[in-house]
Amino acid sequence: MANREESQMQQAAHVPCRLRRQKSEILRAQYVDVRELRVCAGTWNVGGICPPNDLDIEEWLDIDDEPADIYVLGFQEIIPLEVGYMIGTEDTRPVAVWEHIIHETLNKKCPDKSKSKRHSDSPPPARFNPLDYVLAVENELHNESNSDSDGELHRLHNAESSDSARRRLRPLDLACGVHNYNGDKRKRLQYVRVISKQMVGVFLSVWVQRSLQKHIQNLRVSTVGVGTRGFIGNKGSVSVSMTMHETHFCFVCCHLASGEKNGDELKRNANVEEINRRTVFNPVHTIGVPQRIHDHERITLLGDLNYRLNLSYETTHELISKQDWDGLFKMDQLKKELGKGCTFDGWVEGPITFPPTYKYEFNSEKYVSDATKSGRRTPAWCDRILSYGEGTRLLSYNRAELILSDHRPVTAVYMADVEIVCPRRLQRALTFSNAEAEDHLLSRKEAHLEPKTN
Repeated sequence: MANREESQMQQAAHVPCRLRRQKSEILRAQYVDVRELRVCAGTWNVGGICPPNDLDIEEWLDIDDEPADIYVLGFQEIIPLEVGYMIGTEDTRPVAVWEHIIHETLNKKCPDKSKSKRHSDSPPPARFNPLDYVLAVENELHNESNSDSDGELHRLHNAESSDSARRRLRPLDLACGVHNYNGDKRKRLQYVRVISKQMVGVFLSVWVQRSLQKHIQNLRVSTVGVGTRGFIGNKGSVSVSMTMHETHFCFVCCHLASGEKNGDELKRNANVEEINRRTVFNPVHTIGVPQRIHDHERITLLGDLNYRLNLSYETTHELISKQDWDGLFKMDQLKKELGKGCTFDGWVEGPITFPPTYKYEFNSEKYVSDATKSGRRTPAWCDRILSYGEGTRLLSYNRAELILSDHRPVTAVYMADVEIVCPRRLQRALTFSNAEAEDHLLSRKEAHLEPKTN
C-alpha cells in the first residue's frame, strides 16, 4: 500500500510540469506583451579612408524621418586592406573617428544643416584627438549606465489580431521625454554605444536609446576570418548577439570575397556558409541563450556582400542610364541565390529601387571610367542588408548619397517585435496555473483512492 501511494505521488509531481508545457502558449499570452522596436541597420564600405570629423551622415542614419531605437552600423575597409594592416597590430584610430561622428550625429551635436557638407576635406589639425574621444565616451557610457531613466518601446503596430497581447495601438511617447510624436519630430533621443568590435577592416557598432540600455542582456560578439589563407580577417564577419527584454537579436556584418568572374559567386556562398558554421557565441549561465546565428529570433545580415550582376559592362551602363532597376535586378547574383533557397534559405531582402552602389570614383558621383578594361568594374549592388525570421517588418531600404569612398552606404529600417514580460501578470498567471494544477492533482488522487466496485 505504501509503495502504491509513493508511486502515485511521484506521478503527481510531474503533473504541474506537463500542464505548463501543454498550456505554455496560453500562459505566455497572459503575461507577455509584444511591442515594436525601430531598428536602423546601415552598411558602408569606406574604402580605407579616415573621414573628416565633421562628416555629415544624417542621411545614412535616416534621422530626418524618425529616430530609431537601435542603430546597427557596419563598416568594411575601415582601414586600408594592406598586408601590414592585416598581419600587424590592428589600427583603431579610424574607428575612434567614426565613433565620434556617430556619437555626435545621434546626440544632435552634428554640424548645422545650413553649413555645406564636407565629404573629403582633411580633419583640421588639433581639432579632434581620437584617443581623447575614446576616453570621453567610455566615461560617458559609465555615467549614463548608472543614471538611465525608464523607457518604453512602441506598442505593436501590426495587422489586427484577436490576441490581446498583439492589439493594434498607437506608438507611446518614450518616457525619457526628449522625443514627442505630437511635437517637433526633429528632437532627438540620447544614444549610447553598447558594443563595438573591429576585425581588421570589418567593424560593427551598435547604439541604443539610452533608456533601453538596461534591458539588454547576454551581450556577446563573435568574429570569423575567411580571407587570405582562409582565416585572415581582411574578409569575414563580426557578429553581435544580444537579448532585448525576452527577444534574442543577432547582427552580422560581413565582407565577402570579391571578383566578377564566372564562378566568383560560389566563393561568396562558401564564405557565408563558413561564417554560419564558425560563428559561435560564448555560452552564458542563463538557460536558453542562443549560441549560433540561426538560434536567434531576429537576425540582420549586412555588409559588402560583393555579389555582382551577370551582365556585360556596356549593358549594365545602358540600363543604369534608363534607370531600369528591375531590368538590372533580374540579373543580380544575390537575387538568384535568395531564390534558390540554399545558402540563403529563409533570408529576405527588401525591393531595390536605387542605383548600384559600386564602383564609383572616389569623391565623385561618377562610376569608374572605362578607359582601360583591366581597371574597370561593372557597377553592382555589392552593399546589401537582409533579415531572417518572423517578427520583422521592413519600413524602408535606401542608399545615401555620400561620396567619401567608391561605395555608397545603404540603410534598412525595420520594426521588430520584442516580447516583454509583465511581472505582475506573470505572477498572476503562475498563481492561477498552480491552483489549476493542484485541483487536477487532487481529483487524480481521489480517483486513485476510491475503492473499485465489481
